[in-house]
Amino acid sequence: MSTDKINEEVHNAYEVIKNGGIILYPTDTVWGIGCDATNEEAVKKIYTLKQREESKSMIVLMNGERMLYNVFNEIPEVAWQILDLSDKPTTLILDNPRNVAKNIIASDNTLGMRLVKEPFCYKLMERMKKPLVSTSANISGMPTPNSFKEIDHHILDGVDYIVNLHHDKVAAKPSTIIKLGNDLQVKVIRP
Repeated sequence: MSTDKINEEVHNAYEVIKNGGIILYPTDTVWGIGCDATNEEAVKKIYTLKQREESKSMIVLMNGERMLYNVFNEIPEVAWQILDLSDKPTTLILDNPRNVAKNIIASDNTLGMRLVKEPFCYKLMERMKKPLVSTSANISGMPTPNSFKEIDHHILDGVDYIVNLHHDKVAAKPSTIIKLGNDLQVKVIRP
């Protein structure tokens, strides 16, 4: 995949996101629906498209430590150990997020986040300087699509932009999810 192609798609996706739009894009796991994680109206559009209750929170992608500390004041030491040791994409659910849209924070005041290295996502967040919402590209309750061609037409028609990368990639599976409380409780939600 050429850097020029990735940069072109980053530019196109950024233009949509900065105007409050939602995108369909490849992540380091499955295809995701995303928007600016600080834009409450854009987040609402995703809940509506997925026909999902707002009480079911979504995760955010981040591209590094600076972004992580902007959203979470306290990050348990064990979080860094898990991130260092994990050999596959891992989502951590952490306490007391801030500087993000209220409607992506769970009722117990937690938020799931994943650090990404995937070039498109990484560069898009570099441009946005904000976290990117990521939720699987399916209607709530339906199976998560493992490839672009499995994505429901309702989703394809409902987003403002479809990133033109990796349409032939088949995902292994969604990320591992681990919940970490500031009280040092560790709970594996999805292995």
